[in-house]
Amino acid sequence: FMSYQASVDFGVANAGRLVKEGGAEAVKLEGGKRHADLVARITEIGIPVMGHIGLTPQSSHVMGGFKTQGRDEDTWAFHEADAKAVSEAGAFAIVLEGMVDPLAAKITKSIDIPTIAIGASADCDGQILVLEDMLGLNPRPPKFVKVYGDLLNEIENSVRRYAEDVKDRSFPTEDQVYR
Repeated sequence: FMSYQASVDFGVANAGRLVKEGGAEAVKLEGGKRHADLVARITEIGIPVMGHIGLTPQSSHVMGGFKTQGRDEDTWAFHEADAKAVSEAGAFAIVLEGMVDPLAAKITKSIDIPTIAIGASADCDGQILVLEDMLGLNPRPPKFVKVYGDLLNEIENSVRRYAEDVKDRSFPTEDQVYR
């Protein structure tokens, strides 16, 4: 948040820092047409950029929260223009987040770079989920998440058993101490 929104120069400088100091091999920027100039400038200096349109978490407060994008077909042209602008500005791929399936599928067919879905369409070129969500660490994952594990309960049970063992002095045993 606010690492690139203030100006193109500010965004370029911070993208450079992420690569130089942070070891990043690319940067991801939320926003479509409004940040196309920044995408173009960053790619011109040799830093790969992944775009991110649809539901953009960094600006969810101005979107009225985490709301599915494209439910109203009248908004589709806006999202399509965002995808086109980011693609033409030189991004190597675009994340489509929280977007109705038919819109995401249409965007995927209309641009020449890969689309990565998070809560979008199976027709996108790739899929991504937040690790904590898919492993069951989030007690209320978003609707689009398929939960592949129940680590929250496993962690809670493990911590509870540890605390019980400490309280009843069954931990540590001779096997866990140095002599």
